[in-house]
Amino acid sequence: VNVMEVNKTQVTEFLLTGLTDLPELQVPLFLVFLVIYLTTMVGNLGLIFLIWKDPRLHTPMYLLLGSLAFADACSASSVTPKMLINFLSKNHMISLVECIIQFYIFASSANTECFLLVVMAYDRYVAICNPLLYPVVMSNIFCIQLLGVSYTVGFIHPMMHVGLLFRLTFCKSNIIHYFYCEILQLFKVSCTDPGVNMLLIFIFSVFIQLFTFMTIIVSYTRVLFVILKTKSEKGRRKAFSTCSAHLLSVSLFYGTLFFMYVCPGSGRIQNQDKMYSLFYTVIIPLLNPFIYSLRNKDVKGALRRIINN
Repeated sequence: VNVMEVNKTQVTEFLLTGLTDLPELQVPLFLVFLVIYLTTMVGNLGLIFLIWKDPRLHTPMYLLLGSLAFADACSASSVTPKMLINFLSKNHMISLVECIIQFYIFASSANTECFLLVVMAYDRYVAICNPLLYPVVMSNIFCIQLLGVSYTVGFIHPMMHVGLLFRLTFCKSNIIHYFYCEILQLFKVSCTDPGVNMLLIFIFSVFIQLFTFMTIIVSYTRVLFVILKTKSEKGRRKAFSTCSAHLLSVSLFYGTLFFMYVCPGSGRIQNQDKMYSLFYTVIIPLLNPFIYSLRNKDVKGALRRIINN
């Protein structure tokens, strides 16, 4: 071991610079993100509560919707509370352990969401293309098994990246120019070459995102063909509205993830990355419950029944 190696001090805490360092923006941003976070939690937890309370919503489609809402609530909660504290606090430190936990919760929620969106696309495919077989194919037990697989894969896959983080040493700088412990930002402040970590993130991101995205697109393409061929005008409109809502959510989610992890450009400006990250950590969990339930008669009906009781 040469003297240089010994002199490297290990970093155990990081400083998160947040979204901006302009003091006059901290309070307005705090208020904006507080409203977004509260709306996200009310939207997602409210949807879970409605589905749990109303027996009419105890079907595979709503079981999946409730699971997506749970993943979104976890995703937003992994990032936003710490960000809100940092807007008002002078101390922006986060320990290495907290940092890794934050990354893990976020990554497992995002991974799970990828697989849940596939299961939801498959559910719509069976419901619209094989309506007579739907109760047999999408039984509640099969649906719960699919959910189990989505969550298991979602939570196991990031463990590999977390494990690999422990091979890195941090000594260059403890400043992370970001609003949460995003893994690519951790690589930037590592003294160890993060090449292996980068390669695995790239391979797995490409594989998971392409596999899940292509499956979703194939499902919805087949659904659209069936809608165009057979349905009545009214049925066509209803099916279109459901599918377009799903596709809007899918394209927002995958678009931002793809730009972040599949084609991370070296010459990209920092703020562009922050915008992508904000999208899938804060904006998508906010939009999803509304995208999926505002056009949905069953959810509105359940809400009315609960309010009237």
